[in-house]
Amino acid sequence: MTGFPLPAPAQRALGMLEAAGFEAYLVGGCVRDGLRGLPPHDWDICTAARPGQVRDALGAAFTVLDTGLRHGTVTAVRGHVHLEVTTFRADGAYSDGRHPDGVRFVGRVEDDLARRDFTVNAMAWSPARGLVDPFGGRRDLEDGVLRCVGDADARFMEDALRIARALRFAAQAGFRIEENTAAAMRRQRGLLGRIARERLCEELSRTLCGRYVGRVLRGFPDVLAAFCPELAPMFGFEQHNGHHLYDVWEHTVRVVEAVPPVLAMRLAALLHDCGKPASFTMDARGVGHFYGHPKISAVLAHKLLTGLRFDHATRAAVVRLVEYHDRPLGPDPARLRRRLHRLGEMPVRQLLMLKKADCVGQGTHREHIAELWETQALLEQVLAERHCFTLRQLAVNGHDLKALGLRGPQVGETLHALLRHVLESPGDNQKEHLLALARQMRDGNEDNRP
Repeated sequence: MTGFPLPAPAQRALGMLEAAGFEAYLVGGCVRDGLRGLPPHDWDICTAARPGQVRDALGAAFTVLDTGLRHGTVTAVRGHVHLEVTTFRADGAYSDGRHPDGVRFVGRVEDDLARRDFTVNAMAWSPARGLVDPFGGRRDLEDGVLRCVGDADARFMEDALRIARALRFAAQAGFRIEENTAAAMRRQRGLLGRIARERLCEELSRTLCGRYVGRVLRGFPDVLAAFCPELAPMFGFEQHNGHHLYDVWEHTVRVVEAVPPVLAMRLAALLHDCGKPASFTMDARGVGHFYGHPKISAVLAHKLLTGLRFDHATRAAVVRLVEYHDRPLGPDPARLRRRLHRLGEMPVRQLLMLKKADCVGQGTHREHIAELWETQALLEQVLAERHCFTLRQLAVNGHDLKALGLRGPQVGETLHALLRHVLESPGDNQKEHLLALARQMRDGNEDNRP
C-alpha cells in the first residue's frame, strides 16, 4: 500500500480508534481504489468499536453524526472529509431483497468482510496491520476479475442491486466478470424488479458512460433487459439490408462505443434504433426496411426513460436526438440554419456526433462520414459568421415593428416571418432591409382586409 493517498483526517481517526483500544481499518471501495492507484471518492472505516465508543474516541477531534445507528454506522466529519465509521458486523436476513432486516456486531474484521459483495470490495487496510484480504481480492484486482464473496446466488438474492453494480464495475474498470458470478447474475436477474427505479437509473447511467461499456452490452444484454425491456427486441435482429453489416443490437453497441461518454449521447445511441424491430418490413427482393423507426424509437425511449425516473431534461434531450437521428443533415447551409433554429447549437452538435457514430456502426458507407465532417465544418462557419437562427439574433425586434404600427399578434407573426426569411437568406439580416420587408407584410395584410 505504498503511496496510499490517505487524507490526514482518515489517518487521525484510525489512530484515535487504535489509541482507544479498538482495531480500525479502511475498508471497501477506498482500499480497492487505493490499490489501483486511483484517488478514492469515499472513505469508509470499519472498527471493533460500537457507535457510542466511536463517538467517545473521536469526539474531541471530529463532529460525529448519527447517520445509521441501526446498522452500526456514524459519520465523522472534519473539514471537508466525511468518514463513514461502522462497527464490525454480520448482516441478518434480507427479506426485501435489498436491505438486511437487522445486523449483529462481531469481533473480527474477517467476519465483517464476509458479508460484502465482491472480493475486490472485501479488503481492509490499516497503517498498523496492513492489508486484510481473506477472499483473494487483491489477486482478483490484479487479474481484473470481478468475483462474488462466497456463494454468488446468495449474494444477489440478498441484494439484487449488486447485479447492476457488477455491470457498472465491469463497464467502468474493465473487470471480467468471473464465470460463476456471471451465471448467477443471469439466474437472478429477475430480482432486479424489486429494486427502486432511481437506483437502477443511477447504475445504468454510470455503466453507459464507462470506458468498457461495449463489453457489458455484448456480454449481458439479457441482464440489461431485465430492467430495460425495450432493448430485448433488438437482440440478434437481422436487418437484411445492404447498408448494414450487423444485426440491430451489434450495430447499437458500436454506436454507443463511438459517441462520447456523455449520458444523453450514450442513451440516445443505445435507444436510437430500438423501434426497428417493430417497424420492420421486407420487400419482394428480400431487402429489409424500417420506415418510421425514429418515431417509434422515440416513443419507446420516452417510455424507458420515464420508467427509470430519468430527469425531464435528460429525457427531452435523448428523445429529441432519437427522433432526429435519421433526418438529413448534409452540407446545406439553409437546412443547417433551420436545424439550429429548431434544436439549438448544442443539440445540433450532439446530433452530428450521433449521426457520425451511426455511420460507424453501419460499417458500410464511409463517404457518409466524410459528408458529415463537411457539415461539421459548415456548422463552425455558420456560427463564426453569426448567421441568424433565433429571434434574438434578428436585426429588428418587437419595438421596431410597433413603431411601424403593428400591434398584438401581428408583431409576433411578423417577427417569425422575418426569421423564416433570414434562415433562407442570411445576408438579409439588416435592420433597414427587414423593416422594408415588414412594411410590405403590413401593407399586404391591410390590402387583404375585407
